[in-house]
Amino acid sequence: MQKRLVKHGNSMALIIEKPVLDLLGADAETPFDITTDGQVLVLTPAPNPKRHKAFRAALEKANREYSEDLKRLAE
Repeated sequence: MQKRLVKHGNSMALIIEKPVLDLLGADAETPFDITTDGQVLVLTPAPNPKRHKAFRAALEKANREYSEDLKRLAE
């Protein structure tokens, strides 16, 4: 997908369509980390402490419930 920057006041903006935002789990309130190597621009949704906590809880529950199965799969 190619995009063009659009003028926004004295700045330029990049419009990100809703389907892409949905894939990222992002919305208008989501902060993004922006990094570059001088040639490539990378936008990454900033870590969300609530999502991280929920993920860790789900991971711990899965490990408790399926640890034996996971060990057998790893063999």
